[in-house]
This record gives sequence, structure tokens and C-alpha cells, in this order.
Amino acid sequence: MKKTLIGLFLIISSQVTAQTYAERLGWEADDKVIIMHVDDAGMSYDSNQGTIRALEGLANSVSVMMPCPWAASFIRYAQENPEIDAGLHLTLTSEWKDYRWEPLTGQVPGLIDREGAMWHRVEQVASHASADEVEAEIRAQVERALGMGYQPTHLDSHMGTLFATEQFLERYIKVGTEYGIPVMLPGGHNTLLRQQYRDEAIRALKKAGKYQEGMGVPVPEVLGRAEAVGKMVWEAGLPVLDDLHNTSGGWRVPKGQERTAENIKEVKVQEFLKAFEQLQPGVTMFIVHCTDPTEVFPHISGSGLSREGDMLAMLDPRLEQYLKDHHIKMTTWRELKQRRDRVTAKQ
Repeated sequence: MKKTLIGLFLIISSQVTAQTYAERLGWEADDKVIIMHVDDAGMSYDSNQGTIRALEGLANSVSVMMPCPWAASFIRYAQENPEIDAGLHLTLTSEWKDYRWEPLTGQVPGLIDREGAMWHRVEQVASHASADEVEAEIRAQVERALGMGYQPTHLDSHMGTLFATEQFLERYIKVGTEYGIPVMLPGGHNTLLRQQYRDEAIRALKKAGKYQEGMGVPVPEVLGRAEAVGKMVWEAGLPVLDDLHNTSGGWRVPKGQERTAENIKEVKVQEFLKAFEQLQPGVTMFIVHCTDPTEVFPHISGSGLSREGDMLAMLDPRLEQYLKDHHIKMTTWRELKQRRDRVTAKQ
């Protein structure tokens, strides 16, 4: 028992004392730095409007789904507002039932379902598409933005598809490195992300009737290799995140309360405040999905209320006040790349 406790202490100590990527980028060792990032810009008119409103509040970064119908509109908005931190939400799935989009490049049969659109689910992409097809498509999405005269501040992955296989992940990093564009990669302590995976695993076990209090929950393979991949991305000259928070889409109005925009906003504000309390030193990206829904959005997705709640939470002054009171700093992907370049210049 004593040996086990000593081993646990050493593990915890190494996690606490290890240099964060934030510190490597020039912040202090105990600094907590966040990006409030909106996914899915370009997906629809409603998504664009929700994203723009969120950027008027706490949100300070965004990524665009280039294969989607309203991508060009948001890219033009970003060009007209060059202070916006806008990257690309590299898209390999088309998840909705009646609202679909296709790959930008034609020679990728493994990325296309029988409707001629991208597959609905990540698992379908992983089982049908080759790494060459994935690389060709994400390059086409980058090239579309560049062809429009827009330089993306970063790349990330819609529905996490580019993290589904080791081969996909390699091509994701390859493309980002070759274009010199940062790739979203949580390669640090991943405190919040580990908790997310643990909570999801426990919920799945409980649903299957297999969970026992106190039982161990295995770490997903993708987290097991995150540190090594993070080092590889850093050595390639790109910035790396210390942690990632991606749970707001699962926050719901409690049973017994009316499902209104005001109620879901309050739930989300309180949950974000709890997450801020759990922040560890380092650079953490928070992911939200913001929509200002019109009467059309319910015909796209049933997630409109949740997305509206994210948008309204970004506009709630309590979140910004908490960050100020607790000296939590905000950054963008543009700043991360600038800081990483300065580190390279000093080497």
C-alpha cells in the first residue's frame, strides 16, 4: 500500500511541476489562459448570426466549416473584421438528416455516402475513407479559404473525426505543418478533458448496467498518446494546448423546468463557472456551438436550444467578471502562433 501511495504521489507531483505549454509560450508558470472558441460557423445562416453575436461577448475565436453553404458569407465577414480569430473547422461528416453537404474535392469515394454527401458519423468515415482521401479533402478546404484571400488562424476537427485514427491524425498534423497553420491539439495535462472522458465512460457503463462505484475507468487511446503527439506538434513549430473543454453541448435544463432559452442559458452560465473553478495552469480551449435560431433551424437540427444557450451564455457578463476577478487571461490562436514563432526565433 505504501509503495502504491508513493507512486501516486510521484505521478501527481510530475503533473503539477511539469512545464505547461502556456509557460513555454511566455506566460507565467501559474497563469491560466483560455480561448473561448465557437465551432460550426458557416454551417447555416443561423449559425453565422449566433457566432457573430457570441463574438460580441466573451467568445474570441471561431472556426468555419468550408464545405457548408454559408461558409463564404462568414469568411467575407472575417475579412471585413480582420481582428477576428477565425480558423477552419475541417469537416469530414455531414451529420443532419435533411441538411447535407458534400466534399469539396471530387475524387474521394470513401468520404461519400449513398446520398452523395459526407457520412453522418465519425465511425463511418473511419471505416470507409483512406488517409489519402482525408488529406486530399482537408487540403481542399484549406485551399478554398486561401483562394478566397483568407489566411486561417488555425485548424480543428468537426466532430473530432481527424482524431478517429492514427493515420487521420498524422495527415491533420502534416497539413497544418506544411501550411504553417496551428492545429488544435490538447497535448498537455488535459485535466478537464480527462474528466470529460471519464464522465462519459461512467454514463455509458451505468446505461449498460455495468458500473460499480469506485471502479477504474480506462483512459481512451487518444489521450494515452496525447503527450507524445503534443511534443511532435511543438517540435514542428506549432503551438499546443494544455487542456480542452468540450462538454457544453451536453448540458440540459433539469427535469421539471421549462425548456426555455433563459433557463438553458442559466444552466450553461453556472456550468461554465464550475469549469472555470476547475481550471489548471496552462492554455485551455473551451468549445461552444452558438446559434441565433430562426424558424428554419429546427428543420436542420434539434440542437437549436442548446446552441442558443451557448450564445446567450457568451453574452452574460458574469462569465467575463469571473475571469477578471480570478485573473484568468484570454488568448487567441493568432496570439499562440505569434508567441510560438518568437520562441523559435530565440532558439
